[in-house]
Amino acid sequence: MDPSELLAIAEVVAEAAGTLLIEERPVALRVDSKSSPTDAVTEMDRRAETLITTMLADLRPGDGLLGEEGASSPSQSGVRWIVDPLDGTVNYLYGLPLWAVSVAAEVEGEVAAGVVDVPALGRRYVASRGAGARCFVGGQTRSIGVSSVQDLGMALVGTGFGYSGQRRAAQAARVATLLPMVRDIRRLGSAALDLCLVAHGEIDAYYESGLNPWDYAAGALIAHEAGARVRGGDGDWPDATMAFAAAPGIESALWRALSVGPGDSAVAT
Repeated sequence: MDPSELLAIAEVVAEAAGTLLIEERPVALRVDSKSSPTDAVTEMDRRAETLITTMLADLRPGDGLLGEEGASSPSQSGVRWIVDPLDGTVNYLYGLPLWAVSVAAEVEGEVAAGVVDVPALGRRYVASRGAGARCFVGGQTRSIGVSSVQDLGMALVGTGFGYSGQRRAAQAARVATLLPMVRDIRRLGSAALDLCLVAHGEIDAYYESGLNPWDYAAGALIAHEAGARVRGGDGDWPDATMAFAAAPGIESALWRALSVGPGDSAVAT
């Protein structure tokens, strides 16, 4: 199970889903809600996930699946695909270009390959374990790396907010504490894209609580392979408590500023 072979498959299915989302988007989208009235899911989220899972079942029979819109099957091969068919649904709904297709391949519990395709921006971010991270844009590809920032006060930090009022209140309190310590805060609406912007050095760090594996699996690998320090609330990989990626020069200072600890109830609310 060569990570580069899994990456090639991830690129094919992510590109196909991105093309579907661009070219077949109806003028009037059918929209439902999930965990709250503001937690939107569209017909295109579901169509993109169906396309991805169908392609993966054909290309890699026996692999497991975990998708945001309900795809779930156990792995018989040791490989599991973690899929967010449309990360940034609200942006997509409003016609903003900050949304992505995220596809990651996990081998025996460790993410080995990941693709974050951002078709409305003409970008694709890719990485495989131990092989660095790259960005494809304008028909060209280049290796990418995190910023060289050393001072937290000069750091541009991305974050995001959940859908429940209780979680948002806790997240807003954390932003209020952090904001005087950093250059500025950005909230773009796609965790997968935020993590790739850290990888590309276009923001210096990103953190968010309450995410699911499909939100961060591919992006966290890309950030890690680009040199970011990637952490979770309870270990060295993102989890429901915290998804964190930062340039090495500000990692410790930002982590202290966020006051993250195992089982941090304010974050996990």
